[in-house]
Amino acid sequence: MRQSRAVAVHNAEVAELFNRLADLLEIEGANVFRVRAYRRAAQTIEDLPVSVAEMVEQGQDLSKLPGIGRDLAGKIEEIVKTGKFTALEEVTARLPSSLATLVAVPGLGPKRVQLIHDKLGVRSLEDLAAAARAHKLRTLPRFSPKLEARILEELERHRTTERRFRIATAAEFAEALRAYMQRCPGVDQVVVAGSYRRCKETVGDLDLLVTCAKSKPVIEHFVAYEDVAEIAAKGSTRAAIALKTGLQADIRVVPAKSYGAALHYFTGSKDHNIHIRKLGQARGLKINEYGIFRDDKRIGGRTEEEVFAAVGLPYIEPELREDRGEIEAAQQGRLPKLVTLADIRGDLHCHTNASDGKNTLVQMVEAARARGYEYLAITDHSKHATVARGLDEKRLSKQLDEIDRLNDSLDGFRVLKSCEVDILADGTLDLPDRILKRLDFVVCAVHYKFDMDAKSQTERILRAMDNPYCKILAHPTGRLLLDRAGYALEIERVLR
Repeated sequence: MRQSRAVAVHNAEVAELFNRLADLLEIEGANVFRVRAYRRAAQTIEDLPVSVAEMVEQGQDLSKLPGIGRDLAGKIEEIVKTGKFTALEEVTARLPSSLATLVAVPGLGPKRVQLIHDKLGVRSLEDLAAAARAHKLRTLPRFSPKLEARILEELERHRTTERRFRIATAAEFAEALRAYMQRCPGVDQVVVAGSYRRCKETVGDLDLLVTCAKSKPVIEHFVAYEDVAEIAAKGSTRAAIALKTGLQADIRVVPAKSYGAALHYFTGSKDHNIHIRKLGQARGLKINEYGIFRDDKRIGGRTEEEVFAAVGLPYIEPELREDRGEIEAAQQGRLPKLVTLADIRGDLHCHTNASDGKNTLVQMVEAARARGYEYLAITDHSKHATVARGLDEKRLSKQLDEIDRLNDSLDGFRVLKSCEVDILADGTLDLPDRILKRLDFVVCAVHYKFDMDAKSQTERILRAMDNPYCKILAHPTGRLLLDRAGYALEIERVLR
C-alpha cells in the first residue's frame, strides 16, 4: 500500500539535518552512542543509491537500512512527509541552531564550541569572528594565538565560498531540476550550462538553457518547482530562483536557431569566450549568445559545433574551456582525449568495513567486477587512524591472507594488497617494513599535524616517500573542498 505523498526532499538534506542534530547533541554533552547513531544514519542516507523520499512514498521499511532502527526510520518519515524534524526543533529550543555551523569550522569541535558559547556568548560565525579579532579566544583553555589566527583565516575562506557547492552535491540538485524541466510539455532540449557543465570542483549556481516553441509555460513551470524557496526574477524568457538548499538557479528559454551559440556562451568560461570572440572578429564575424553573424546576417549558431567551425576549430569539450591552452591545442590538432568511465580499469584507493568503509572485502570486489574493472586495491587505514578503526599489523596480516585466498578463486580479476598508511609527525610510516613488504604497494597519507610549516611538512612527506614500499601519496595537499584549506606545502618539491 502506498503512503501519503512525500514532501520533495533530497537525501543530502535529510543527512544534513541528522548531522546538525548530532552536532548540537554533542555540544550539549549527550550520550556518545546516541550522537554516533545519528551520524551513522546520516552517512547511510547520504550513501543511498535511491531517493529516501521515494522509499517513504512507496512504503518501504526504512528500519531495514544499515544503522536505521524503528526510531530513526520514524524521524526520516517525519522529515519526508511533513518537512519538519521535531527532535531538532526541541534541541534548537535549548541551543541556538547556529552552533552547529560553528562545529564545522576547522580547529573547533563540539567541546570548544560549548566553551566559547558558555564563556564568551558566541552563537554565530559573526560572533566568532568578532571574538577572534578582539583576541578573546586565546584567553580560554585549549585555545592559542596560533589557533585564533587559523580560525580567522578559515572564516575568511568561508566568507568567499559560502554560496558554492561541491560538484557532486550540485549534481543531485541540478539533475533533479533538469529532469523536472524536461517533463514540461513543449520542451525540446534542457541542459545545465555554466561551471556545472565544465565540471568545476565547486558550483556557485545553475544555468539552465531550454528550447521550446512557447516560453511562457516553461517559465511558469520553472518557478513552480517544489524546491523553490524564493523567486528572484521572472520575465518572459528568463527567470531566477533560489532553491531551499541555498543553490541559485537561472533559466533562459532560447530559440532553436540560437541554441548552440547560447549554450557555448553560457557554458563559458568567460576567458574562453573572449578568446573565441576575438578569433571571430579577426574573420569579420560577431559571435554572441544569439548566434554567429557576418555584418547583420546570421550564418550559424544552431549548434556548438557551428560556433567552433566558424573560427576554424574542432569541437572543444566543456571541461577544457578555461583559456588555458585548449584553443591553441585545437588549432594545432593536439586536443587531448578526455577520460571516460569506460577507460577506468580499476581503483587504487578503496576502504572496506575493516576500517571506515561500509562494505566487506567480498562486496567491494563484487561491485568492482560488476563495473567491468580488472583490479581493485584494498587500502584500509593503518592503526594510527583510530577514528577510522585503522588496522594494526596483526589485523592487516589477517586481511592480506584473506585477499590471497580470494585471489585464488578469481578469474580475470586481481585484488591488490595495499594499505593507506599514516605518515607520522617525523615522516616515518605507521607500520613496520616487515608487514609493508607483503603489500603490492603502500599508499601513504597525512591525517594529522596539519599545522606544520611548509618546510617541515614537505620534509615529513618526502621522508615518507623515500620508503621503498611507498608508491602513492594520497590527498597530497590535505584540502577538503569548501571545508578545509590545505596544509602549507612546497608542492613542487613533492612532485619532483
